[in-house]
Amino acid sequence: MPDTFMSIASLVLPSFAAPVEIRTPRLLLRQWKDSDLDAWAAMNADAEVRKHFPKALARDEAIGESDRIRASIARRGWGMWAAEVPGVHPFIGFIGLNDPAFEAPWQPAVEIGWRLSRDAWSKGYATEGALAARDFAFTHLQLPQIIAMSVEPNTPSHRVMDRIGMTRWHGVEFDHPRVPVDWPHKRHVVHRLTHANWAAKGNS
Repeated sequence: MPDTFMSIASLVLPSFAAPVEIRTPRLLLRQWKDSDLDAWAAMNADAEVRKHFPKALARDEAIGESDRIRASIARRGWGMWAAEVPGVHPFIGFIGLNDPAFEAPWQPAVEIGWRLSRDAWSKGYATEGALAARDFAFTHLQLPQIIAMSVEPNTPSHRVMDRIGMTRWHGVEFDHPRVPVDWPHKRHVVHRLTHANWAAKGNS
């Protein structure tokens, strides 16, 4: 377990004057557009995309989530960026960083995450984008660590976490406060990568 329990408020999170965009060999991570919303709503209505969530989302629920993500990026300049494959797919989901606003045994930490439409699976996009988000977290935000949370059965996400250098953080498993109390996968596991371990691998 962590030596101390701290609120997310104790972590200083830098902001940028304008939304940051990140380009990788195949991806553009950017602020969201209104034109993304139909595809976003459709992917969150897909039971396979939502397999490791309590339920699929109705359109208004999906749009509400995207509104919160967009507001966070507008406020800080970074967040769960919309992911685009220029010239191929105008919108495939999100990849990026989020500061969870709830108490948990792993706080303070910023979360790295991704959610992609089914037609973007198994192409390496999640790993490619997550590597870029990881490096932004340590290079530009100078975060001491990043975490990723998931349900135990979510093997595809665990593989991405492994590929970007994260390891399972035993002892900080927690019941997610924002899922139904009777959901069988309320218990979440946590993966972590510290700035020190990232730098030790020659990334700094």
